[in-house]
Amino acid sequence: GDLLEQIAMTGARVARGMGVRALRELGRRVGRQVKCAAVRQQTRSAHSASQGDVRKIALVQGASRGLGLEFASALLERQSDSVVVATCRNPEASEGLARLREVHGPSRVHSVRLDLTDPGSIAEAAERVKRDFTPRLDLLINVSGVLHIPGKMMPETSLARVEYDQMLLSFQTHAMGPALVCKEFWPLLQASARADEAVLPAMVNISARVGSISDNQLGGWYAYRSSKAALNQLTKTMAVEFSRKKPKVAAIALHPGTNDTDLSKPFQRNYPKEKIFAKEFGVRKMLEVIDAVAEEDNGKFFAWDGQEIPW
Repeated sequence: GDLLEQIAMTGARVARGMGVRALRELGRRVGRQVKCAAVRQQTRSAHSASQGDVRKIALVQGASRGLGLEFASALLERQSDSVVVATCRNPEASEGLARLREVHGPSRVHSVRLDLTDPGSIAEAAERVKRDFTPRLDLLINVSGVLHIPGKMMPETSLARVEYDQMLLSFQTHAMGPALVCKEFWPLLQASARADEAVLPAMVNISARVGSISDNQLGGWYAYRSSKAALNQLTKTMAVEFSRKKPKVAAIALHPGTNDTDLSKPFQRNYPKEKIFAKEFGVRKMLEVIDAVAEEDNGKFFAWDGQEIPW
């Protein structure tokens, strides 16, 4: 923004016949910045490719359907030796997970019960994963989300519509539960970093742009907004702790955009169709962002296209 402003100001000076030297200097400065940006992008691309290759053991929380199931599928498809631990409230009832096991085999797809509203089940899931499946994780993605329940819950358009039970469920699903998942599985991410120095384990919390306090211009959606804002603060706080400890683990919040899932279905009629992503596209773009996460990205809030979002 500052650079564009300087370009405009220099252009005005040149128009008055006063800024040829300034324009030359600006041209040199633009050239240097473009070159530096290109170097950063090349470095990030190289890092992206390497992390995409070496992060092979992933846990996807909320993997029974929607974006979670698509994350699991995409992670299994891109590497023949990748392993996915898929957690959800009732894994036996998930037809999508059953199909993944049929396609990729039970040795690569492990289904584990985990209920974000039940702290005991989160601790039990971590113990079972470590005991029965893997002592390490390269990637953890917290995906579960709740915005509406037919006949029971809809986003609040007014403070007068705020209800305790809806607020509690939103915070359990988007903040309290994911925080406990991160707590219980953090040692497995650290184990990955110890086992392979080429791996930067990543803890990814799927947030939402509406969780940004700075970006809130419309109001409404009290429970959803505030619980995602809480998730953002938890992610940032984890990242601060991770930055002070070894081995290194990176934590980021990630906005998925509007994807064609059950969560967004009731609201799609009010949204431009070209801005509603197929799940496959949305997950592919988010994995590009995840694969590019470096140590300096620890504690950041990204959108699906890699742009940073203000907290």
